[in-house]
Amino acid sequence: MFININMDPLNYETLYEILRREKIKPELQKLDKSFYQNVENYVKEKIDLLDSQKQKSSIFAQKEIEKTEKQLENIKKIIKELYEKREQKIMQLAIAFAKTTNLQDTPEILPEEKLIFDSVMNILKKARERIINNKLEKPKVIKMEDETKLVRFIHAVPKFIGDDMNEYGPFEEEYVALLPSKVAELLIKNNRAELL
Repeated sequence: MFININMDPLNYETLYEILRREKIKPELQKLDKSFYQNVENYVKEKIDLLDSQKQKSSIFAQKEIEKTEKQLENIKKIIKELYEKREQKIMQLAIAFAKTTNLQDTPEILPEEKLIFDSVMNILKKARERIINNKLEKPKVIKMEDETKLVRFIHAVPKFIGDDMNEYGPFEEEYVALLPSKVAELLIKNNRAELL
């Protein structure tokens, strides 16, 4: 069962509780779809508060500045730890899903995390197919042209035909894909993607 924590308003205590639950529960916790946007807004509010405090010049203002700076530092630590905990669980889900053809919905994965999940799952599925199905059933010598590279798209790329006459794309900005070396190198050369 997934626990949906009310995200309105987002505060330090709520963030801490979300992290606590993510750490003690083995399954990925369900969060509000706008969680990362709420986090961004919350951090921006704290930065704005800090900026306004720095405009004042009194002994009390300095104490408030230090308090806000410490809080901001702790918020960033919580968010980083929470993301890394969720990332681990998403990777495990991707591994599990890559082994099956029976794909289920994953409502607990947030939109920003879906890109990681889909990319990793697709890479794993292709690797399983290439290694388990192709290599074990009809072994062949690996040639240089069979090599692949993992790239992240820095710009959206429409559907295109590679020099191997296979169709690729379309790819959205920030999408991660495992592509044949020649295709990857061409995209990198044209500043459409970067090597991971």
